[in-house]
Amino acid sequence: MASSHFDEKDRIDSATSYFSDTNLIKLFNFPLLFSLLSLSFVLSLNKMSNPSSITATAALLLSLISTVTSHYSSSTFSSSPPAPQSTVWHSARATYYAASDPRDAVGGACGYGDLVKAGYGMATVGLSEALFQRGQICGACFELRCVDDLRWCIPGTSIIVTATNFCAPNYGFTAEGGGRCNPPNKHFVLPIEAFEKIAIWKAGNMPVQYRRIKCRKEGGVRFTIDGSGIFVSVLISNVGGAGDIVAVKIKGSRTGWLPMGRNWGQNWHINSDLRNQPLSFEVTNSDGLTLTSYNVAPKNWNFGQTFEGKQFEA
Repeated sequence: MASSHFDEKDRIDSATSYFSDTNLIKLFNFPLLFSLLSLSFVLSLNKMSNPSSITATAALLLSLISTVTSHYSSSTFSSSPPAPQSTVWHSARATYYAASDPRDAVGGACGYGDLVKAGYGMATVGLSEALFQRGQICGACFELRCVDDLRWCIPGTSIIVTATNFCAPNYGFTAEGGGRCNPPNKHFVLPIEAFEKIAIWKAGNMPVQYRRIKCRKEGGVRFTIDGSGIFVSVLISNVGGAGDIVAVKIKGSRTGWLPMGRNWGQNWHINSDLRNQPLSFEVTNSDGLTLTSYNVAPKNWNFGQTFEGKQFEA
């Protein structure tokens, strides 16, 4: 959110060279601008004897105040921080895998479980260490396109995938000689179903371009509660907007807001007796936006259940 306050030196320096309508709004906060307009109005009244001229001047000044106020409110007090979506494409490489069993109980290094059941399907990707950020990136969305290989690329195509897995480095090979996911390589490992939407499978290790985009998900953020006794683990999935979560708090009807720790991927945990209490969640994404969902789980919730809360805007 842009600040409406500038220090005095900035105001003095800027005033010497900027006199456009937009910059006047930046130079003065609204009360000061209103005072100047009021003073101008009073001086005009003292100099004019024609009532119609006074009326016209008053109407003009009121119109100007209304315009400035509207512009000041909409320009200065932006309600949302910048989105992660980028127009800049970055270079990387991509390979594919053919899953032996798509019903993977773990669902990769982010812990989403059965990816089809969780709603991610085959539009997923594993990231090399240079991109994975030790699991914080889990849930983020990327757009990929095939480049620089007219023989294998499918022209004019791109795919959107969600980060759900980690491509571990193999230090038995150099980054240039087989260690595709070794630092500093930026590498994407796709299900073959996703890979074949942008390139022919025979391509193997392909040069691609990628960019971070906002996630668009159907329904609300999902909270899957697991654990035992006073140990509570919550998997957070189906997150829209930035997609990746950086902080989580949980609240029972008999507690305040309690911070949770990242266990692994997007699994968060806490040691607290929250049984027989409706549960509320507060999640913060990498954009700095916080979403609060009250009483997501009812008082009689059980371990192993999934509940749906509100959703970030895409």
